[in-house]
Amino acid sequence: MRKSYAKVSKLNAVALAVALGSSAAVVSPAANAGASGNIGLWSKYVLRGITNSPENDNAAVQGGFDWSGDSGVYLGYWGSSLSYADAGKSNGFENDFYGGWAGKAGPLDVSLGAIYYKYINISNADGFEINPTVGYMGVTLGAKYLTKDVTWGNKGDTYWTLSYSHDLPAGFSLSGLLGYYTYKDSGKYISSSKESSAFRDLDLTLSHPIGNSGADMNATYIVGGKDRDGNSQDNTVVFSLTYGFDI
Repeated sequence: MRKSYAKVSKLNAVALAVALGSSAAVVSPAANAGASGNIGLWSKYVLRGITNSPENDNAAVQGGFDWSGDSGVYLGYWGSSLSYADAGKSNGFENDFYGGWAGKAGPLDVSLGAIYYKYINISNADGFEINPTVGYMGVTLGAKYLTKDVTWGNKGDTYWTLSYSHDLPAGFSLSGLLGYYTYKDSGKYISSSKESSAFRDLDLTLSHPIGNSGADMNATYIVGGKDRDGNSQDNTVVFSLTYGFDI
């Protein structure tokens, strides 16, 4: 289940103010609009640096669809196979439904979105997160705030990310994501947390297109941090083949 990772976070007042700017008059919608899809095969599914107990320790099939309008409004869906489920049931499946708005605020790239997580064959894991981001010159700061108690987190848990991507020679690209968690001590399903905050993960991904097929091959090296109980996560490598397409 989202093993303490999950995907989005509650917008605190500071993050919201940064994301939206001080005046709506300076905000304009993003230029990109249209619909697209993606599908991929991953050697395993590691969620937010939890390498010791992956969401799927075997090969995982993942994919989804995205739509964005001229106004900057976007909607999407993403799903993944999982290697665990409730007792007596077959393997679970994760469904993520998300939407929001993305655009420009002067020189800043800003967005405000939300994600609803719906799990098949897994109890008490469905959750909702709020996700603001602000970016400048390719560097993006994001926050994912959990709005309710679930088996993989407590209401108020926030996953902070700092990401950057850069094109390299010969068609390669390199991206990095630094993740840090702030935890709420106790909730309905997690009675206590040893850590109030901790470095969670550093993901470094090297990608290259496969000829003119539209597919990419990717290798991600994950530097594991600590979970909410102070358990150190192992470093690992995840390989994937992904394909994106317009609709």
